[in-house]
Amino acid sequence: QVQLVESGGGLVQAGGSLRLSCAASGRTFITYTMGWFRQAPGKEREFVAAINWSGSWKNYADSVKGRFTISRDNAKNTGYLQMNSLKPEDTAVYYCAADFGRGNYDTWGQGTQVTVSS
Repeated sequence: QVQLVESGGGLVQAGGSLRLSCAASGRTFITYTMGWFRQAPGKEREFVAAINWSGSWKNYADSVKGRFTISRDNAKNTGYLQMNSLKPEDTAVYYCAADFGRGNYDTWGQGTQVTVSS
């Protein structure tokens, strides 16, 4: 099993930047696709970005394209979400998750709060 822990959230003004980290522990030799999701108050959780094990494939939600960048460093067992040009509508709890090739994200972190003030 793999455990995931997010960090790096906080309060930032609109237009600012944050970098979220997702540290993996446990059986980290198992390859997996890492995804980032977010859930705003009163809304359903939504997909933000994903990256495969090698980093050769990345996918982004339209709402974050050009502003967010997903990456990973497998040697450090850590994934990242660089968020630039943040908007108040980016305010949410951000979660990282792992898909072990079964077509669904079945391992999740606890989440980290991102608040963007206007």
